[in-house]
Amino acid sequence: MTSGPGLSTHTKAVEHGLTDDDVRARVERGEFNEAPVANSRSFADIVRKNTFTWFNGLIGSLWVIMLIVAPIQDSLFGFVIVANTLIGIVQEYRAARTLEKLAVIGEAKPTVRRNGTDIEVRAADVVIDDVIVVKTGDQLVVDGVILKTIGLQIDESLLTGEADPVDKQTGDTAMSGSFVVAGSGIYQATRVGRESFASGLTEQAKKFALTNSELRDAINKFIRIVSYFLVPVGVLLLTSQLIRAELPVKEAVRGTIAGVVTMVPDGLVLLTSIAMAVSVIRLAQRRVLVQDLPAVEVLARVDTVCADKTGTLTEPGMHMDDVIAVGRESADELRQLLGALAASEASPNPTILAIARSCPDPGWSVASTVPFSSTRKWSSATFDDHGVWVLGAPEVVVPDHQDVVDVATRYANRGARVLVVARSDSDDGAVSVDRGPGPVAPAAVVVIDQQLRDDARATVEYFLNQGVHVKVLSGDNTETVGAIADEAGIPGSDNPVDARHAPTRPQELTGVMAEHSVFGRVTPAQKQQMVDALQLGGSTVAMTGDGVNDVLALKNADLGIAMGNGSGATRAVAQLVLLDSKWSVLPRVVAEGRRVLGNIERVSDVFLTKSVYSTVISVLTGVFAVVFPFLPRHLSLVSALTIGIPGFFLALMPNEERFRPGFFKRVLAFAIPAGFIAAASAWTSYAVALWVSEPVLNAQKAATVSLFIVATGVLAISARPLNLVRWGIIGLMVASFAAVIYIPPLSEFFALSLSPEPYSLVAIAVGLAGAVAVWGAGLVADRWRRARN
Repeated sequence: MTSGPGLSTHTKAVEHGLTDDDVRARVERGEFNEAPVANSRSFADIVRKNTFTWFNGLIGSLWVIMLIVAPIQDSLFGFVIVANTLIGIVQEYRAARTLEKLAVIGEAKPTVRRNGTDIEVRAADVVIDDVIVVKTGDQLVVDGVILKTIGLQIDESLLTGEADPVDKQTGDTAMSGSFVVAGSGIYQATRVGRESFASGLTEQAKKFALTNSELRDAINKFIRIVSYFLVPVGVLLLTSQLIRAELPVKEAVRGTIAGVVTMVPDGLVLLTSIAMAVSVIRLAQRRVLVQDLPAVEVLARVDTVCADKTGTLTEPGMHMDDVIAVGRESADELRQLLGALAASEASPNPTILAIARSCPDPGWSVASTVPFSSTRKWSSATFDDHGVWVLGAPEVVVPDHQDVVDVATRYANRGARVLVVARSDSDDGAVSVDRGPGPVAPAAVVVIDQQLRDDARATVEYFLNQGVHVKVLSGDNTETVGAIADEAGIPGSDNPVDARHAPTRPQELTGVMAEHSVFGRVTPAQKQQMVDALQLGGSTVAMTGDGVNDVLALKNADLGIAMGNGSGATRAVAQLVLLDSKWSVLPRVVAEGRRVLGNIERVSDVFLTKSVYSTVISVLTGVFAVVFPFLPRHLSLVSALTIGIPGFFLALMPNEERFRPGFFKRVLAFAIPAGFIAAASAWTSYAVALWVSEPVLNAQKAATVSLFIVATGVLAISARPLNLVRWGIIGLMVASFAAVIYIPPLSEFFALSLSPEPYSLVAIAVGLAGAVAVWGAGLVADRWRRARN
């Protein structure tokens, strides 16, 4: 909604903001910032998503028909679908509510001025005409007009694509979704809620959806292939059962539905969603906020982690360690000067705060300032009675004073952050963003101490052992970055690269990124370019950061990871937020992603094998025009004991294997031969029983036994490496099948039993032979997969 009646005067707006009565009146009129949440879904949305699917529609229709034409035992597949859907709804609802609770903790809260006092409120509580105070690192939550600016620069690249930050003046517009990269300011809300610029983007482009990935693309591809066979195979089955097998209509329909239903790998899609939802809950227990569900999958594919130095490798706090005079100023004068410079910064960063803690504000009168910017790497202040002073990176502020640069380098080599403070020597004494620092006279080198995180070295070691490359991209001095990287145990720290001399052409930069691991003096735009270059080289990149200078790189990375104590802008664009700001949690985060994808590939073997053998058996039945080799309840039992139940447990077990490209081909390399072996085994037992003049029901029992044995072999191969727990799961499934065969009430319910007749012994022998053949197929597939990698 757009602005209602504004405040009476510009001055009143800046100084006082709205009153409580003003806010209440606007809330009553609905003029508050009720905006769509990109990844939030209501319970009704979750129910619809899990219930009204193409598979549920198809299988639900067949279930209704089966309830009409056959006993309830042959309609078990429908109850399984209902149970699976309910499980999916419950798990995703739990995940959604968990995310909502964490999101409240991790959300950035804008500062609004009300009743003349600055207070933090939730973004949803901002109303029309609210006066909002912003500083470096803040993301704008509503549209508005600038009321006051102190060197305010806003990056709108996430909205407009414009790479350069925009200098904002009083009266300029401000768009929600942009973020402050330098300076500070005050603006007044003119459009909130669904009418704000960013909310429009959210509704159009950020609706809750699983992003494309190799895993989901592969599953959907197989589903499409199976879908093409459903109608022709169904028609073939029904025709053969009615015309050539001369079965009653109800019997023909029952056989046809049994064949078609088992061709559909519906449980695989559901199991994938459940596994991801469970991962979200597990990560939440480790205080990791997943803002984009597909991030769980991307975790497993990451092979390169890019990290900012400050706040990621190092502790978030800093302190001023030393001030080395290089000019005429005394130690006391330098302390006053540094205190005045720190006090002049409207939105101080951690470095300025460290100086402010050591150097009290002398109360000098400030005429003008140029706020610090990660791109410029310097700031300045003009004092009424004390001249113009510049504070920034030595190689940027005093590049012509090699003796000062050498002093700074000595301390940088120890891992310290080093700044230089200098007096402007320009004729008019003016310093501006456009002109730069100009000629200066250095006064002192300021040494800021940084401590490596206790867990940084162990975290780096984990990534290296897992084959994940670690790159450090920092705006700090190159020698400083190299020293900290060396402490963390990052390879290549002895040869850091000064990004000011890095190539700009993507192909050349790709080569540099492949050869080097540590980069200093990196601008925000260069961080983004470096991430792009790594991706151009075929890497899957995770970027971690906490500052506004990391936003563009976080947005472009395959996986953006923000620290919980970082700027609001970084938390807004990242897919994952480490709420406790502990880099050491990342190994568990990566392990969770690998568990999901590795296990989904594992259970895909059994699901897709079922689709293959079901299709082959249905086609053979149609071609030879015999009664379908199974009762529907037989296939429901086999599917439950060899796929559904064990698949659920396997999907949630530990798995440290890194995801590799080629998921679809790897799974089919085993599923196709295994499916044909299973179909051949079941069909052979069925044919032998009919050949020795056994009743059709006995032949169906024989086919079921053979199929179960082979399918159990498929399960055992997919569960590798087999340990006590996995053997226990397989053993429990075999025991359950035996219980069905030998416990009379269960035998009668499932119409399944074994007698010491020759056909039964043949069925067991054929099943065992098929299981051995499947095991051999698994070994061949393993060799093929290793050769492909």
